[in-house]
Amino acid sequence: MAAGRSPQDDGVRTVVEPVVSGAGLFLEDVRLVRAGGATVVRITLDLPQDEVGSLDSDRLGEASRAISAALDEADTVPGHYTLEVSTPGTSRPLTAPRHFRRARTRMVRLTLVDGSTVSGRVVDVVPAADAAGDGAGGEAVVLDDGSRVALDQVRKGKVEVELKRLEDDEAGAARDGEEG
Repeated sequence: MAAGRSPQDDGVRTVVEPVVSGAGLFLEDVRLVRAGGATVVRITLDLPQDEVGSLDSDRLGEASRAISAALDEADTVPGHYTLEVSTPGTSRPLTAPRHFRRARTRMVRLTLVDGSTVSGRVVDVVPAADAAGDGAGGEAVVLDDGSRVALDQVRKGKVEVELKRLEDDEAGAARDGEEG
């Protein structure tokens, strides 16, 4: 059992993980929370780490229906429960290499262990330079200015929301939909 998870969380994870994998998604988190006399089952899904972009609502809805059916069939959660299926969103802290891979093409702000900050657009996550030559260098995030930041030097990382980029993307999509 992972730290912070209950045996009941793990039981639900066992039921929904094959469903989520079968949908081509990644199971980020499973939490069961007591809310008064009821149970809320919170499932967080994400795209696989090699995909760029966001999980769309149609795909999330399909996965949610399949998860609900699997939980009902397995009867893992006793009594009535409310199922909440969501994505991590941009507020998720970047704490694992897969989070940085999922942030490719996005602007990020990194606070380093020495207290300095670095910002830039994530291009890739690659093996970090290993000065000792023993392969124990970990991984580094590559930013759009060509700089590399070893992930073990990042104390805190977060995606920066870009309203201007969203407006530009929406305008481009509207133009693409026009007939000529």
